[in-house]
Amino acid sequence: MDIISQLQEQVNTIASLAFNTFGTLQRDSPPVRLSPNYPEPPANPTEDAENFAEQAKLMSAALVKAAKQVDALVAALPLAEGGEEAQLKRIAELQVENDAVGQELQRQLEAAEKELKEVRELFSQAADNCLNLKKPD
Repeated sequence: MDIISQLQEQVNTIASLAFNTFGTLQRDSPPVRLSPNYPEPPANPTEDAENFAEQAKLMSAALVKAAKQVDALVAALPLAEGGEEAQLKRIAELQVENDAVGQELQRQLEAAEKELKEVRELFSQAADNCLNLKKPD
């Protein structure tokens, strides 16, 4: 698998981890009093609070590990050669090449369509000739 595909896969992993982490934090976080006007929320048992803290640490560690893997993959990417001017020149060359290939494909398509039209005409003539050869019953 090339580096770009690995980066894409790792970004998807980070997105999945973040989605699950936020959902878990939202679902399992202990209630907090928002204002003195509201009553005190019920206290959670201490075991749940300890599990929640441990789970949050594990999820954050997984996110950090995934982010470090992205950093490692980015560091493994080859450096651009020649700077921005060379890249723009290469892009222009590739665009010219792409245009030439596109024109050649267009010519081939037109030739194929012309040949298809001829084949259809010949088939139609052959079918008409076959139908004219049959004797009426």
